[in-house]
Amino acid sequence: MTDTKVLEKNDAGEILRERKRWLFFALPLTFTVYELNPRTLILKKGFFTSVEDEIRLYRILDITLSRSLLQKAFGLGSLTVLSSDKSHPELIIKNIKNVRRFKEYLSEYVENERRRNRTRTGELIDNDGSDDDGGLF
Repeated sequence: MTDTKVLEKNDAGEILRERKRWLFFALPLTFTVYELNPRTLILKKGFFTSVEDEIRLYRILDITLSRSLLQKAFGLGSLTVLSSDKSHPELIIKNIKNVRRFKEYLSEYVENERRRNRTRTGELIDNDGSDDDGGLF
C-alpha cells in the first residue's frame, strides 16, 4: 500500500499529497502537508494557525533528492526545490514517503508547465566564485 495520496485525477494529471513525517518510525505526526497539482506545489502547515503557500511550477529551477542512512532505513527521503519564488527560494520537502515518485511527478509537471507557459530558465554559470572578469579591466 502506498502512502502517497492521489486526491484527484483529471486530464491535466494527478493531484498528489504527501505528509511530512518524523524521522524515527516514519510516523505522520506533523502538521505539514505538501500538495502537488499540475500547476502548483502547495505547502500547508500549522495546527492552530494554518499557513498555505504555493510555488508556481514554472518557477522551479532545480530539484535534488537526498536520503540519509536513517531515512533509507525508514523508507523516507527529502527533496530540495530551488525556485525563483520570493517566499521560498529554497524549499526543503523533508521526510516524505515515496520521495522518488513525488520527484518524478514534480519534474514532469514542471516541464509541462514550462511548455504550457512557453518559459525557459537560463542557467547562471559561475566561473570559480572569484570576482575576476578575465582581466579586461
